[in-house]
Amino acid sequence: MAKVKPFKGVRPPKEMVEEVVSRPYDVLNSEEARKEAEGNPKSLYHIIKPEIDFEPGFDEHDPKVYEKAVENFHKFQENGWLVQDDQEKYYIYAQTMDGRTQYGFVVAAWVDDYMEGRIKKHELTRRDKEEDRMKHVRVNNANVEPVFFAFPDNEVLEKIIRDVTAGKPEYDFVTDDNFGHTLWLIEDPKTIETITEEFAKIPNLYIADGHHRSAAAALVGAEKAKNNPNHRGDEEYNYFMAVAFPASHLKIIDYNRVVRDLNGLTPEQFLDKVRENFDVKDMGTEIYTPAALHNFSLYLDGRWYSLTAKAGTYDDQDPIGVLDVTVSSDLILRDILGITDLRSDKRIDFVGGIRGLGELKRRVDSGEMKMALALYPVTMDQLINIADTGNIMPPKTTWFEPKRRSGLVIPKLD
Repeated sequence: MAKVKPFKGVRPPKEMVEEVVSRPYDVLNSEEARKEAEGNPKSLYHIIKPEIDFEPGFDEHDPKVYEKAVENFHKFQENGWLVQDDQEKYYIYAQTMDGRTQYGFVVAAWVDDYMEGRIKKHELTRRDKEEDRMKHVRVNNANVEPVFFAFPDNEVLEKIIRDVTAGKPEYDFVTDDNFGHTLWLIEDPKTIETITEEFAKIPNLYIADGHHRSAAAALVGAEKAKNNPNHRGDEEYNYFMAVAFPASHLKIIDYNRVVRDLNGLTPEQFLDKVRENFDVKDMGTEIYTPAALHNFSLYLDGRWYSLTAKAGTYDDQDPIGVLDVTVSSDLILRDILGITDLRSDKRIDFVGGIRGLGELKRRVDSGEMKMALALYPVTMDQLINIADTGNIMPPKTTWFEPKRRSGLVIPKLD
């Protein structure tokens, strides 16, 4: 049973929304945030990347930076750039990319569901990243940015999406990357009650993106409960903000690899070793996109190759063994190129599919990288199967687009 509740969101007035909202904190560095926020005091980057209010190079983990986040969060509210709703609401957030729209419910998710494993994860988290986000949640006493959940399709919730989105949205705008962002308010008490009841019928929610934000929000909530001698269990800190999408609405895009060298091999020697486990076909100079599971695209020496894993090199009954990221990591990156730690090896880099396979070609042709490997995307069913079986995805497996905009709505923890 997934326990969710509505909340009184803190959000920008309609006429300011495009000035306030920003990309998530973890998709750009400090200098990029500084540039995007230039000349815009209303930009949420002043709260989620507050180091931009200091000299370039200032340590983003300095206590003064966290203090600046609090100062700016208060200033945004004092100036009327963020205003709290006067009653609890759910919200529906729609994102449109390339003519395709996905609709999610903005909810307050229960900390205990995370702590007790009903909110399932598929990635490992790093304690240092958790602690950074925990500090941010603590000092602001708010979950400034949402996490991204998937849930099994539910016809009642789908009907609510259809009914609500037939009405007039609160926000509706297109960002510079040509992605559409639309938000509707759900204020009808009966509809709110139905949403809460329908989520309670769902056994598990799944973290799609935002594992560190989920961990940080849940850990701060548990910390606040422990430190409150009058803890009741219904306080706002027992919940954290998520945007929950029906699984069928979501599409995972490819997450590809580029490698700096061939581990001492010539291109011909490398291809000979690849042929031991793959059927290799020269596709010429035109970009080749992987056609199906267990089919890969290799770019090497100005040519594209189709690699199809031979039978027996993967295990379709194993939630991890079936993944193409596992097949390629084991049979190419580890066994041929000697890359054993995808998280730390400096010889490899990763390119989100949003940038296209042309970016792989560019990085190889520039001489920076020696070869590129494009993978067929993971499916939502594979992700859910991995989470349900208690497994962890290999690093750099999933890439979701479009990224959710931060600042559309924020819940306070008191």
